[in-house]
Amino acid sequence: MNLLPKTRLPILIAEDDPDDRALIDEAFSAAAVMNPRYFVKDGEDVMQYLKREGEFASVLQHPFPALLMLDLNMPRKNGREALREIRADPAFRQLPVVVISTSRHPDDVEHVYREGANAFICKPTSHADFVELVRILNLHWFDIAELPEV
Repeated sequence: MNLLPKTRLPILIAEDDPDDRALIDEAFSAAAVMNPRYFVKDGEDVMQYLKREGEFASVLQHPFPALLMLDLNMPRKNGREALREIRADPAFRQLPVVVISTSRHPDDVEHVYREGANAFICKPTSHADFVELVRILNLHWFDIAELPEV
């Protein structure tokens, strides 16, 4: 059981598109989800964040996430590669990972589940749908599900 209140558990969001980052952040605010959000731009940054390397070395500025929202298609290291690396490392294996992508291709869905994702979600196209998605994710991961210790 986590010692932090569920509304204080951090969420790491890997998204390379600045417009999508803004949309996601606005949706969290509109859905009144108070969890702190930390954004990175690609899979390389995800791994540096989790390993506390480089600009992400400070645990106070970059706390370990209780949930990772991972875009599938990003530069440098994409979501597939980052997910594979996360699941291969015992230190990160329990981290819940929700893949969020514009792709609806069955091969992408099958691949991320095979690699250990906890969920695959297609990005909503409207702001209202994104707010509803965030509300449901929050309800599931922070009200219903029991999360491993962060």
